[in-house]
Amino acid sequence: MAYKANMDDIKKLRTMTGAGLADVKKALEEAEGDFDKAKDLLRERGLAIAAKRSDRETSNGCVLVKKVAGFAAMVAVKCETDFVANGADFIAMTQSILDAAIEARCKSLDEVKTLKLANGETAEAVVTQRSGITGEKMELDGYNFIEGDNVDVYDHMGRHTLATMVQLNKNNEDAAHKVAMQVAAMKPVALNAESVDQKILDEEYKTAVEKTKLEQVEKAVVAAINKAGINANLVDSEDHIESNIAKGWLTAEQAEQARKIRAEVSVEKAASLNPAMIESIAKGRVQKFLKENCLVDQEFQFGDGDKATVAEWLKRQDSELQIVNYKRFTLVAE
Repeated sequence: MAYKANMDDIKKLRTMTGAGLADVKKALEEAEGDFDKAKDLLRERGLAIAAKRSDRETSNGCVLVKKVAGFAAMVAVKCETDFVANGADFIAMTQSILDAAIEARCKSLDEVKTLKLANGETAEAVVTQRSGITGEKMELDGYNFIEGDNVDVYDHMGRHTLATMVQLNKNNEDAAHKVAMQVAAMKPVALNAESVDQKILDEEYKTAVEKTKLEQVEKAVVAAINKAGINANLVDSEDHIESNIAKGWLTAEQAEQARKIRAEVSVEKAASLNPAMIESIAKGRVQKFLKENCLVDQEFQFGDGDKATVAEWLKRQDSELQIVNYKRFTLVAE
């Protein structure tokens, strides 16, 4: 006689795996009541679904952050839709992973993935099983931690999509919380100029040089076109040229003359650019980038409206108060 799963066994396996009632019942009956075999079946189905959907984009998910004495961490689990991301079971799964990571004082995402959770499964396996339950691709995607005291954590608007952590050198909960909100709002790339990754600096300088060159060339082109008696605003792109001819604001002859001027002046100006001037302007742009993107140099958004930098505002709270560390993770496209 074929085994028929009873409600007690279904509830027991569901508690162990978090799988849906129908999936648990089916696995138990296929396994003829063998719980270990049923768990394997559920795991295999989760892996199958995960593999099938491996090319899908996980643009939603849940980011949770938590602190305890001497340690704070955040973890992110991604999925495909906000419907699943906002589900109580998905959030509870993410919370269980974060709790385990904090208890184990994990120092890397790889450590988190191999953590054993309350049901005996690894965190990575639990995520895979949940994928099998929902039918969506899921990924244990992000993990950050800060070790030590004087840390504040912030879940932006309680939506579980953007979280930050900030550590100060002294205890000041109000200041730490406001800086954590600053990190959320202004997405700094580094604590200060000295800690900016050299690759970022190199890329910003390269971009600044190219932008400066293009601007100098365009400035010369516009001056030459205006000098020829043609409104440069009417010929700044091919689409505008055609549109303005159709409107009668520009003749075909003027359009052709403007094209010729643009072609000739662009080449001439590009060949005669002053390297020292370009370098000076580009360096100024990099300095502006650093001021806008280094946390301590950013304009503080939660002060008294006097345009103080974050570092200046902290000193007003306590002359010795400084930021030691910060972390930020978001699922939101920025």
